[in-house]
Parts: sequence; structure tokens; C-alpha cells
Amino acid sequence: MPAAVLIVDDEKNILLTLSQSLQLAGYRTELASSGQVALDVVSARPVDAVLMDVKMPDMDGLTVLARLTELKPDLPVIMMSGHGTIDTAVKATQLGARDFLEKPLARDRLLVALRNALKHQAAMEELQELRAQLGRFDMVGGGPAMQRIFSLIQRTAPSEGRVLITGENGTGKELIARALHQNSRRKGGPFVKLNCAAVPHDLIESELFGHEKGAFTGAVSVRRGKFELAHEGTLFLDEIGDMPAAMQSKLLRVLQEGELERVGGAETLKVDVRVIAATNKNLEKEIAAGRFREDLYYRINVVQIHSPPLRERREDLPDLIDTFLREACAKNGRRPLALSPDALAVMSAYDYPGNVRELRNLVERLAILCEGPVVSRTDALELLPRGRPLPPMPEPTVGGDVPAAQPAPVMAAPPAAASEPAPSNPGGWKPRVDQTFREQVEDAEREIIQRVLAHTHDNVTEAARILDLERGHFYKKMKALGLRRGQSES
Repeated sequence: MPAAVLIVDDEKNILLTLSQSLQLAGYRTELASSGQVALDVVSARPVDAVLMDVKMPDMDGLTVLARLTELKPDLPVIMMSGHGTIDTAVKATQLGARDFLEKPLARDRLLVALRNALKHQAAMEELQELRAQLGRFDMVGGGPAMQRIFSLIQRTAPSEGRVLITGENGTGKELIARALHQNSRRKGGPFVKLNCAAVPHDLIESELFGHEKGAFTGAVSVRRGKFELAHEGTLFLDEIGDMPAAMQSKLLRVLQEGELERVGGAETLKVDVRVIAATNKNLEKEIAAGRFREDLYYRINVVQIHSPPLRERREDLPDLIDTFLREACAKNGRRPLALSPDALAVMSAYDYPGNVRELRNLVERLAILCEGPVVSRTDALELLPRGRPLPPMPEPTVGGDVPAAQPAPVMAAPPAAASEPAPSNPGGWKPRVDQTFREQVEDAEREIIQRVLAHTHDNVTEAARILDLERGHFYKKMKALGLRRGQSES
């Protein structure tokens, strides 16, 4: 069905002219001769976009725009004016207008602005749909590690117990904290966060507890701290392992007694806050080194949830990459991209030291730079910071460096099409229409590992080094794919 555009102007001839022009371009039109009529139309029936004059007698366009933003915050609005100024255009943009056009309107310019507004809106709707499909608790992952996290969130969120989330940077600790809040009885209250590592030591007390006017140089007014702002909600203390020792004792008192004083103040304030903390440090080692209070550790560590690094849940990579790629294409206005199995195999072999955060950024880079429509193996290799091409296929060899103590290799069930001759090009894997996506990925990974093992004469350590995998993970990958030493292509 054609998009419906509501045209709002107090001049009848402009309404009719614009309506005819847009109808000729394939749009349906609704007409409103005043701001109030426009609000009534939008309240009564759906429209896809609004084209509205700024200067109208009963209610000016900027006032109507502000009310439309409250009524339908996602509705794209294009403002137009015969007396346009930079200030008016800036104010319209600040109020949420998608574009600002000067009268008399050039037809081509109008159609481009309208098309861009509708395209942007469609992309935002797709992005919202993708986010809704991300999975349980707005997190992607169906592997054992994520299922354990989902189970802990489900059991812990409704309680008042404090939670300590551990894990490397970029593993999604804040997502876990938000999921705990959103599924708790406090979800109607605020979710307030503070990165303890990002605040100077001499300001962290003021950040947490607030300060009174004149408490120190620069304290020109009363300021509420994070605890007050999080009253009847959740306070997320990220990187709590970096909190200075003096502050730890003051935090402990608030957790014990539920009350605080602002810096420079004498009044005791009661606060009702659930604290969730996170750290990328081993707090038990920090306690042993005298850098973290043991009693504070026990206060915040009622329930502990560990967020594993991405290299320990590679089974989630296909779903994560697919989700992030679709999200990045929608966000950046790019046409959808497909990831070839060869490219996925290359990306699955990378360790991602920056974890999910790094993966999301790399995938967005792909969405922006890849000309597509399919992301190739070469695209993926160029994307990864430490990616390097696999060695060329070696000539057939006999024997290898398999130790004599090793039992004779037993052939696992060969992958589909294993009886076909090996392709001559290095990235010669071909997808099969009778296989699922994951089966195709496994076949691609199986071929890559077989080729590298053949190149290294079944030297697992060297093969793991070439693929930039930990040796233990390489063995697990071989086992999962039904491979054993001695089965490499030869």
C-alpha cells in the first residue's frame, strides 16, 4: 500500500498543489488546514509522514511538531516555511523534524526529502524489530554458557540480593546488569550506572553521595549523587575493583545501613537501592594484595554471575554475527549483506580479545565498507586485525610427524561431498542447498582445519598457531567436527 502523507498548511491552494504532486509520485495524502486538525488526524488514523508549514494562525508548526513528537515520537515530520531562517530550522531539528524545506518547494527536493524520511523510518523500525528478536534478556546466544547466565538472571532478578558480575572487558556485563533490573520488582524505578574506573579518585565520593553547595571549590550548587538518583531502583557500579580504598569503607557503610550524607552536609539521607557490581579483576587476588576490602567483597558478592569471553562461547558466533550484521546494515542505511560460509569460518577462528564489543564494531565496519552483496573470505581476512590468509594447499604427502605411540587414525564419517576432488582454489568450499546454515559452516571449518593440518603434517601446535587458536580450543574444535590427527587432506 502506498505511504500516507499528512500535509498541513493553512493555505488551501498549497494543500491542493502539494497533494496533487505527491499523488502523482505514488503517495496517498491526507489534508489538514490547521495544527489542531493535524493532531486530530494523527490521533484518529495512521499516517506514515507529515509535511507541515511553520507559520499557521491558530497554532504554529513548531508547537504542533512538539505535540506530535509526544504523541507519535517515531513519526517522521518534514517542516516547510516561506520565511525560513537558520534559527527556525535548528529549532525544528531539535524538536525532532526530519528535514526543513524552504518555500516555494522544488518538487524534486520535496520527493527526495520525503523518500529519505520514510527510508530512515523503515530502517529504524527494522532495527527495533531486530532488537526485539535478539533473544532472552536482550542478549544473543543459545550455547551452554549463555543458557547458564539466562538461568541465573531468571532466578536472581526477582530477589533483592546483590550481584557481582565478573568477566573481561566487552563481554556484556552491563547487559546482564540491565537484564537483572528489567526483570526485577524495581523495573519501574531508575537504573543508574557509574564506572568507578572513569571517575577521578577525589571526585568519586561526590559522584556516589552528592554534595552540598560550597562543599569544595567548584561546588556551586547542591548535587544529588548516584545513590539518591537510584532510590527505589538499581545502582550499577562498573569496575568496582578500581574503587579507591578510602571510598570502599564509605560504600560498605551505605550498604550496611542504607543511609548516607552528602559531601559537606550533615543531614542523614535514607536510600533504598539494589546494588549490582561488576569487575574485570580477580577480587580475591586484589584482597590478598590489600587493594580491596574483604568485608565489602562479601557484601556485594551475594550472587556471582560470570560473563565468559567470546572465545569460550564460539558456538554463539554465527547468531551474533548475523544479528549484528543486520543491525548494522539497518542502522547505516545499507542494503542487507549475506555472510559467505568461508567468511564466517574465518571470523569464527579469530579470538576477539575485545570480546562482543569488538565483534560488534568489526561487523559494523564490514557493513559500511563491504560492497557486497555477499561478504567474502577476503573481506573477512582484511577486516580482522590479526587475520592472515591460510597457506596454499600443499602437495600430497605421505607420513608426517605423528608420534609412534599414537594409535592408527580412525576415519570419521566424511562430510558431504568428501568423495569429490579437492578444489584447486584456496577458498574452494561450495555451499549445498540441502544443508542447513550451521551444517555449511561446519563443513567450511572442517575443510579449513584439514588443509592446515595437511600443511603442517598433522602438527597440531603449528596448525593452531596458523589459525590463531589456543591449542586446547583447536583440539575441542577437531573433536566437535569429528576430526582426528591423520585425517588431514593428503
